[in-house]
Amino acid sequence: MLTTAIVALVLPTDAIHLLGGWGAKPVPAATTPVIVPVPVVTDIVKSSAVPIYLTGLGTVQGSRTVTVKSRVDGQIDTIGFTEGQDVKQGDLIAQIDPRALAAQQAQAQSQLARDEALLANAELDMQRFSNLLKTEATSRQSVDTQKYLVAQYQAAIKNDQAQIEYATVQLGYAKITAPISGRTGVRLVDEGNIVHATDATGIVVIAQIEPIDATFSLPQDALDDVRQAMANGTLTVEAFGRNDTKPRGTGTLLLVDNQIDPSTGTIKLKASFPNKDHALWPGQFVNVRLLLETRKDSVVVPAAAVQRGPSGPYAYLVNADDTVTMRPISVGQIRDGRAVIDKGLEAGEKVVVEGQYKIKPGAHVAAAAPAGAPVPVDATAMKVSKNDGAGK
Repeated sequence: MLTTAIVALVLPTDAIHLLGGWGAKPVPAATTPVIVPVPVVTDIVKSSAVPIYLTGLGTVQGSRTVTVKSRVDGQIDTIGFTEGQDVKQGDLIAQIDPRALAAQQAQAQSQLARDEALLANAELDMQRFSNLLKTEATSRQSVDTQKYLVAQYQAAIKNDQAQIEYATVQLGYAKITAPISGRTGVRLVDEGNIVHATDATGIVVIAQIEPIDATFSLPQDALDDVRQAMANGTLTVEAFGRNDTKPRGTGTLLLVDNQIDPSTGTIKLKASFPNKDHALWPGQFVNVRLLLETRKDSVVVPAAAVQRGPSGPYAYLVNADDTVTMRPISVGQIRDGRAVIDKGLEAGEKVVVEGQYKIKPGAHVAAAAPAGAPVPVDATAMKVSKNDGAGK
């Protein structure tokens, strides 16, 4: 009887569990996972006119540079310039003691006077001998000898005249003038020193800095582009200092060197700048920017949108459903924070410019404010906070 009662009590309990009665936990129903979009910063692909530049490192040099030297030997009596002074062509640079040269000129002039007197006497003697020959009072040999003596004095006079011209030129060299207009440098010789025509160093170096030139180098691969652009007209060149954001000077391209440097694989170019404000200086290193052309309707994106991968550059394109696609692109140039896209994107498309490291193809994204952007202020919250503070 006891066994039968226990079985009767157990069976209803098992039945209760099987029927989901007391204490049973409900089975959760299947649910769709919630997709949380990744916050990124996006921008619209634009179309605009973009200048195409080639950039190289260059050196500024005077358009003309002359080391002024003495062409005669002598002592410097006067220095006619101040260091760092602007001089014009023909201005006095130095005066050499002219006395020795003047004496040589006077000596040549006196020799000329002597030979002219001898010539006059020889011509008179020849006239006399010629008259005597008519009466056979002298020989034909005497007449011929006198004739050649006259010719000898005539040649001596021509030599004297050449000596006078030479002495006059040498005397003129005693006054040293500026051969070009420009800016003088450091004085290399002081007054009182003896200078010679064979001296290795000069008196001063004059550099023409207005206009001024700059030579720079570009890769040899750019030669065809430069030559093609030169065929379409004069090319504009800009020169920048090391930390400049604005050009120190704007000029024109003068020439492309006639050979490529085989040791570096580069081609040398020269540009000229007006340099009215003297912002460029001889010997200065500059970054030179050569404008090849201005492309109209170029596809432009922020440079931050361009990413680099094993297969080349790419950008994340935002689709209409806010998913992203990895789009391979071809970059023409990147300058001033903008990238010119030759192939891969179209104007009006949306690309990711910040937050690429947080996403992968197919990810959902949501637009976010750029890093460092000002946080919008809730005026109502500020008002409540102010009132709470006043109540305290």
